[in-house]
Amino acid sequence: MTNRLHFQKRVWAGAALLAVVIMCALLAPWIAPHDPLEQDLMAASLPPAWSAGGEAAYLFGTDTLGRDILSRLIYGARPAMIVAFAGATLAALIGTVLGLWAGFHGGAVDAVVSRLVDVWMSFPAVLLSIVLVAVIGTGLGSVVLAIAVIDWTRFCRVVRAETQVQASLDYVTSARTIGQSRGATLWREVLPNVAPLLLTLFTLEMGIAVVIEAILSFVGLSVSSDMPTWGGLVQEGRLYVNQTPWLLGLPIAAIAATVLACNALGDGLRASLDPLLER
Repeated sequence: MTNRLHFQKRVWAGAALLAVVIMCALLAPWIAPHDPLEQDLMAASLPPAWSAGGEAAYLFGTDTLGRDILSRLIYGARPAMIVAFAGATLAALIGTVLGLWAGFHGGAVDAVVSRLVDVWMSFPAVLLSIVLVAVIGTGLGSVVLAIAVIDWTRFCRVVRAETQVQASLDYVTSARTIGQSRGATLWREVLPNVAPLLLTLFTLEMGIAVVIEAILSFVGLSVSSDMPTWGGLVQEGRLYVNQTPWLLGLPIAAIAATVLACNALGDGLRASLDPLLER
């Protein structure tokens, strides 16, 4: 009972923190105190409001051009969440279809998909994402496509293994006995039982996507340079880390908090939805 309550707390804590990030992304124009692109050289390099020399109008301080850090962090949540949801969704679709197909049919189909996954996972993920975006061009669409192309293997391997387990159970045999086709059995019977695992994988993949987007924006391969991104803020902050350490620390904290929220939510959901762990 204690473990169950502990995991429930992790689910709610992760969900609450992720909800805050999502609300920042959705409501950025209304909740950001300043225009994230507005420059004020008279207010450049102000420290956070709670530090000596800070101003209440700039809660998290300003950068070297006088732009409000809090507003840039809030707007930076938009590309992070777009990439997280879109990239994880596309990767889940590709990996789930191939994983279900390979795990249920087995034989040559399973062998081909398994070898494809092994080959694909042999490439370094970050390096492959940089190469893909550099080839197809920058932009959120390119980043989403790169994440899907890289991370579909995570879903495929896990779904394939779980599908093989489900396919050996009595309910699948019963469905086939009453004349249900293999396709109908797969989508109507097996998929709903794999769905809780997919939900857990999806939340974990969102955290991975946030990190990949931050890396790509750090090297200038994400959105245009005038749009605030967390990786872009890290890249700017590292140049002035000795003079204005908050420029580097705050976006790193935003990335870390979002990833931890996704991981906590995913682990908590896994513990809540997995009957073996529940016992």
